[in-house]
Amino acid sequence: MVTQADVASWGTGASSWSILVHGGAGDVRADSVGAHVKGCERAASEGAKVLAAGGSALDAVQRAVEVLESDPLFNAGTGACLDSDGHIALDASIMDGKDLRAGGVCALPAFEHPIAIARRVMEATPHVLLAAEGASRFAVAQGFTPADEATMITELARKKWEAARAKNTIEGWAGGASTSGGTVGAVARDASGHVAAATSTGGMVNKLAGRVGDSPIVGAGTYADDEGGACSTTGHGEAMIRVCLAKTAVDGMRTTPEASARDAIALMLRRTAQTGGLIVVAPDGALGLARTTRTMTWAARTDAEQASGC
Repeated sequence: MVTQADVASWGTGASSWSILVHGGAGDVRADSVGAHVKGCERAASEGAKVLAAGGSALDAVQRAVEVLESDPLFNAGTGACLDSDGHIALDASIMDGKDLRAGGVCALPAFEHPIAIARRVMEATPHVLLAAEGASRFAVAQGFTPADEATMITELARKKWEAARAKNTIEGWAGGASTSGGTVGAVARDASGHVAAATSTGGMVNKLAGRVGDSPIVGAGTYADDEGGACSTTGHGEAMIRVCLAKTAVDGMRTTPEASARDAIALMLRRTAQTGGLIVVAPDGALGLARTTRTMTWAARTDAEQASGC
């Protein structure tokens, strides 16, 4: 039984610009951890290039998440898990702390970069969230090309789905074992003082068709506000929706980012008995993370340092 005492956390100090990415909370197999950390390091490095060149936090988190969506190790984009019908159904959201604009897609069929479509929802429509076939039609109208689903389904994703079907279970990453990573996300603060967050996922293995988790839900899986900070979450989506985890973490950023992350994930554990993790960035660029799972791969870059781990 996981207890509040088992919450692991990490944090760093203020920076003129900073970015922190995660590769999903769960129980990544020991011989796979190194590859997952390297995947997060690549994503953080790409986001850092945007920030070091004077780019926006919004561009940085989108770029970092796109790198992870293209990496078949993770449960987002290519490599995403399959639903009960054997299909990919993608969820993603992005939020700009400057003016609280946000965009998301959910139950989206196969597209290479759902996070890019989520941003287009934010910028090209008066809406925040588009779902399923409507989201797909919007994406095509905006110039995005649907992917061949077969090319995005990995052998491991197929095997995990077949195993879950055989047991008639729905399997996620909180409280269980994962050898394929999990939900991915990024938070960043740019040199102009703006923060942003982005999250992308394939959800749970063998989830009911049409199931939507926390990742595309503003306030649950993703939240950004220049006055409080930004957060991206990973883990048991239904529990995160119930406690509005991302918004809870940002609202709690009156202490350090590390303490805010630790307190928010401990609250979810106490109130729902479900596990997961989250990453946060404060308005001054300080970073923090916390998890109640055995692993959550991550990587961080700032104007002065870099770090990574699980």
